[in-house]
Amino acid sequence: MLEHTSLFKGDASKKLSADIQDTVGAVSWMSNICGPHDLQVYNSRRMHFRHVGNILSSTTTAIGYIEYGTDVTVNIEDLENSYSISLPLSGFQELSTPEQSIQSNITSGVIISPTKPCELSISGNCRKTLVRVSRQEMEQTLQSLLGKPVTRPLIFEPKMDANLGASSAWWRTVRMIEEELSKPDSLYNCAPFIRDIEQALIKGILTSQPHNYSDEIRDAFKRKLPAYIIKTIDYIRSNAKNDVHIDDIEWVAGVSRNKLYEDFKNYLGEPPTAYLKRVRLEGVRNDIFNLGRHESISTLAMNWGFTHLGRFSSEYKKLFGETPSVTQNRATP
Repeated sequence: MLEHTSLFKGDASKKLSADIQDTVGAVSWMSNICGPHDLQVYNSRRMHFRHVGNILSSTTTAIGYIEYGTDVTVNIEDLENSYSISLPLSGFQELSTPEQSIQSNITSGVIISPTKPCELSISGNCRKTLVRVSRQEMEQTLQSLLGKPVTRPLIFEPKMDANLGASSAWWRTVRMIEEELSKPDSLYNCAPFIRDIEQALIKGILTSQPHNYSDEIRDAFKRKLPAYIIKTIDYIRSNAKNDVHIDDIEWVAGVSRNKLYEDFKNYLGEPPTAYLKRVRLEGVRNDIFNLGRHESISTLAMNWGFTHLGRFSSEYKKLFGETPSVTQNRATP
């Protein structure tokens, strides 16, 4: 039975709220959000579907939280016009495709692409963030990045890391958008502003998550970047563990320091020194997950060139939203 559902209009987004205790109602609601599917409920008496979130008006991207209250399995032949991206905040889910089976929990999300049949099993205690992006918006943004028409379906690799690299930054961006949309006086409620944020979110997943157009995007990106920027990026990534200084980076770039800083900010959004620091922080985080509890955080940090451990911990938390010790506690032993 549908106890409450609302769809309130706003300048930049529409509020979503559903509280449903029957299978038919839950399927109907989620079919309107993400696309056609079947739902198998294992204990109908405990069925209690909830969905709270926002639809961003300019791209119809939906961001919110859902839960079913009991174990369910979602069967999908083809979402048709949507990409469904989810990450558990508690509990777990398992995505099964003809090619593979993927476990999803707080460290790993999943992406369901149109035209790809799958089965998604969701635990009764699973509460998850759900992002729905329309196929039209995804393909239009992909086309703008490529500079040419999209001729075949865009298919993402279904497993999406929530701990490491650019994909984890994408999830932090989603959380920031959710938080800001909940504030009545937020700039994110201004339609002209949120449009750019929405576009950045879609571009972010296209550039952070592997898919069948990833190589073409990288090629297009490299064609747009000055050759010396590409050379400098390669140098920084290859030598991030070494004692690298701005003088070394400037020498490799072969341009003046002012031009180097200006172009890095224009093309990458940050100066070369900040880029080097981010590469190092991501390197430490990757080592924490790979080595688990077998190596101390201080040793890993110093391996990546951090000598002031207090400052390292502060910068790590600022970038990843948690302290290194919290990351280590979640790492596989």
